[in-house]
Amino acid sequence: HPLVLVKRSKWAVSMYLLLLRKKFNFTFRNLHFIRGQGTTYHYTFHGDPHATFASFFGGSNPFDIFFGSGRQRGTTNGTNDHGGDHDMDIDMDGDDDPFSSFSHFGFNGINGFHHGGGRRHRKEPLHSSRRKVQDPPVVHELKVSLEEIFHGCTKRMRITRRRLNPDGRTMRTEDKILNIVIKRGWKEGTKITFPKEGDETPENIPADVAFVLKDKGHPLFKRDGSNIIYTAKIGLKEALCGCTVNIPTIDNRAITLPCNDIIKPGTIKRLRGEGLPFPKNQSQRGDLIVEFQVRFPDRIPPQSREIIKQHLPQS
Repeated sequence: HPLVLVKRSKWAVSMYLLLLRKKFNFTFRNLHFIRGQGTTYHYTFHGDPHATFASFFGGSNPFDIFFGSGRQRGTTNGTNDHGGDHDMDIDMDGDDDPFSSFSHFGFNGINGFHHGGGRRHRKEPLHSSRRKVQDPPVVHELKVSLEEIFHGCTKRMRITRRRLNPDGRTMRTEDKILNIVIKRGWKEGTKITFPKEGDETPENIPADVAFVLKDKGHPLFKRDGSNIIYTAKIGLKEALCGCTVNIPTIDNRAITLPCNDIIKPGTIKRLRGEGLPFPKNQSQRGDLIVEFQVRFPDRIPPQSREIIKQHLPQS
């Protein structure tokens, strides 16, 4: 308060004038600086009033203590109650506070109220002292068809999440669309990660949102890396006498596959370059593997059985 400042300025000037009197002995009790019960601190004037004032107030200008900068840190030597010396660290980082200098004289603030002792303690925002930790990743399974892997595609995934408002405390719920670009030939288990797209609270770092590719079941093919497998079912007659099989492809074509040899159960034929693209070299493709499954009849008429016996070699 300005009135308090004026009163204390007058007090400092009066003390300065008092010290100008030669050979004046005084005690700290006269100045109301009582540091202990029953102990008196004496001071004897040594002849130089300016030096006397400087030794007592810390400077030759009586107003420096009230209007000085105050932005300094130092160590001053004092005397303890038992006559020994001790160091006193003074923190003067008062943000140009005109009242911070009163702490030298035992005043901790205006009208005796505490003012912070020279250093202003700012109110820290909530949770600022706590180190934020990122939540574990949120992982979703993303099913894709073999056709999507073959051609490549873009999936649009909608997620619902909580996010902080600008005030840093309250939260809102919002939807966001994540565009996932599926490249040709990507393998099952490929993970696509969107950093820090999860829920956000004042206490956490948003989690990463990840999608892991999972192959959908296919009515015709099974996947084996970059190869695809097709099961061709033929009868016993075709297996023994030969046949021609039409093999579908992943890109909706049909390949005619002649089978002139005897087809045994589990026989495999490979169509080169008719599989899925290689992830790292999409100009090349895996193979289409044809596995033959031979269907046996449930029963054979007696006449046919005799004919088979006559023509089939002994095993």
